[in-house]
Amino acid sequence: PRRRGLMPRFKLTIEYDGTPYCGWQRQKTDLSAQEVIETAVAGFTGEAATLFAAGRTDAGVHASGQVAHVDLQRDWEPDTVRDALNAHLRDAPIAILSAERVADDFDARFSARKRFYLYRIFNRRAPTALLIGRVWWVSKPLDVDAMHAAAQRLVGTHDFDTFRSAHCQAKNPIRTLEQLDVVRGPGEEIHIHAMAQSFLHNQIRSFAGSLKLVGEGRWSEADLVAALEARDRKRCGPVAPPDGLYLTRVEYGTAPKRTLPP
Repeated sequence: PRRRGLMPRFKLTIEYDGTPYCGWQRQKTDLSAQEVIETAVAGFTGEAATLFAAGRTDAGVHASGQVAHVDLQRDWEPDTVRDALNAHLRDAPIAILSAERVADDFDARFSARKRFYLYRIFNRRAPTALLIGRVWWVSKPLDVDAMHAAAQRLVGTHDFDTFRSAHCQAKNPIRTLEQLDVVRGPGEEIHIHAMAQSFLHNQIRSFAGSLKLVGEGRWSEADLVAALEARDRKRCGPVAPPDGLYLTRVEYGTAPKRTLPP
């Protein structure tokens, strides 16, 4: 039974094109995905509700499986929440894929066990006309096998100071990277799949930029390891653009676990 006085909590799974937004998080000056969805909630319910997301994606970063939770005053049918929000979002490149009624202690950020990201590289001599803003175009041929082999040296628990933004607010640069695979995607794409409980600011884009150097033959596997061990941001390769990055899935356990580093 529900505890009296608590508002129904809904888990939203969200897809969006991040190109027009300053990122997920609401800001004072620029339009964010969070603000657009909160405006849709207000249009549907008349409430000024706040969404809390699993990942605060940067400007230009996309999502095919972002997760957020929101507390509403009324215990709506979940399908009604999904469909009504999508009706209010019809002019935005945002879709609510599902709405689910969840327990009061579910937290989109702190209950997350694993976050999955995809980075898409479009690798051919000619640029892309159809995927602008959705992939990173790299014109020089890349050695996918060399990139994947080098990427395995980053898997595990490390101090990732080299591979995080100078503006990263996390106090602790140590993270456990559970997966970093580089594979051939469809057509002329190369995909980087990353998975961990949490990531540092710009960590995956930093990986992608450094692995590109390996793929071009400008860095060896040993160079990548040396950059990691240096724990120095200046040793990172160029940071890949946000265009190719997607938050694809968030995995949850059965109970919240508030262990996400600050």
